[in-house]
Amino acid sequence: MSRELTAADVDDLAVGAWIIGTGGGGNPHLNHLNVQQMAAAGQTFDLIDPEELADDAQVAVVSTMGAPVVMQERLQDSRDVARAVEIMAEYIGRPFDAVMATEIGGSNAFQPLMAAAHLDIPVVDSDAMGRAYPEAQMTSFAIAGLQPWPLALVDPRGVEAVLSHVPTWKWMERASRALTIETGSMAATCKAPRTGAEVKAYGVSNSMSFAIEVGAAVRHARAEHQDPVEATCAAVDGRLLFTGKIVDVERRATDGFLRGMAVLDGLDRWAGKRVELDFQNEWLMARVDGQVVATVPHLICLLDSVSGEAIGTETARYGQRVSLIAMRAPELFSSEEGLRFVGPRAMGYDLDPVDPLADRTSA
Repeated sequence: MSRELTAADVDDLAVGAWIIGTGGGGNPHLNHLNVQQMAAAGQTFDLIDPEELADDAQVAVVSTMGAPVVMQERLQDSRDVARAVEIMAEYIGRPFDAVMATEIGGSNAFQPLMAAAHLDIPVVDSDAMGRAYPEAQMTSFAIAGLQPWPLALVDPRGVEAVLSHVPTWKWMERASRALTIETGSMAATCKAPRTGAEVKAYGVSNSMSFAIEVGAAVRHARAEHQDPVEATCAAVDGRLLFTGKIVDVERRATDGFLRGMAVLDGLDRWAGKRVELDFQNEWLMARVDGQVVATVPHLICLLDSVSGEAIGTETARYGQRVSLIAMRAPELFSSEEGLRFVGPRAMGYDLDPVDPLADRTSA
C-alpha cells in the first residue's frame, strides 16, 4: 500500500539505509538534512508499493555515482538528481510516473526522495541492489539481462550528458565512471528507464520499508536502553561476527572508487583475534586471523558497538569500538548468474562466496 513518509520514517531511513549500505552508498547525513529541510517546508513524500505500478508505467532509477569520501567534501544539491531525471525524460520523449533508488544503501536511499520533491512524483518502495555495490552493472536489472542504456548524468558545475548506447553493462559502468571521474568523482545519474512490469519482476521489492524498519529497531533499542547491535541482528536476521577496535585503516581514492582495508583487534570473546576488512566503496570480504568468514554478495556491516550507527568505509578511523555483523543477500544475487555480477570473482577475488550465516562454527 502507498503511504506518506513521516518525519520518523525519514530519520529511521537514514539509520537503516546506512546500515544495509554495507559501508558504501555515501554517508546519508547531509542528504538526510536536505530532506528534513524539505519536509519542514511542507514537502511530502509518497511511497508506493511496486505492485501498485501499472505494467507500462515509466520509472526513473536514480543514484549518485562516485567515491564516498568525496561525498563528505562536496555538498549535494537535490536539484541535480531531479535534473538528471528531467534530461532522461526529454531524451525518451515522455515523463516519468515514479522514481526509485538504484541502491538502498547510504545516501543513495535519499536520491529518489529528493528527485520526487522537485518532480512531484511518488517514490517506489524498491531498489536494484538491496544494499550498495560499487559498480553500476551490479544490479538486479543487469542480472536479469535488461537493457543498460541510456543513462543521464549531471554535475553541479553544469555538465550534462546522455550515454545513448553501450555494448554491455560493463561498458556502461566504464563510460559513466570516466565521466564521473572528470567531474570530480561525484555526479547525479538517472539510469536506464524501467517499466512497471520490469520493476515488479526484477526490483528488490519493499527495500525502502525494510531500511526504515531497521532504523526503527535501532531507535527503539536506544530508547529502551537495549543493545542496538543485537536489535539490528534481530531485525535483519543477521549474525554478529566480531567485536573489536579499529587499529588501522588504509584507503585511497583511485579510478572513482574508495579502496583499501580496515584492521580490527578483537575484544570480549574475540580478544586476541584480528579481522581484516577489504573494501571497494563497500565492505567486500572479512577475514578472521586469515580465514575468510564472509564475502559479497552477502552483506557485511560495521556498526558502532554503542550507538548501533553504521560505519562507512570513508568514516572508519582508529580507535572506534565496532561490531561486525552480516546478513544474507537476496536470493537473486546468490544465483549463478547473480554471482557473475556481484560474487567475489566479480570483485577480483579468486574464491567462491562465503555465506556468513551458513551452519558452521562461528568465528
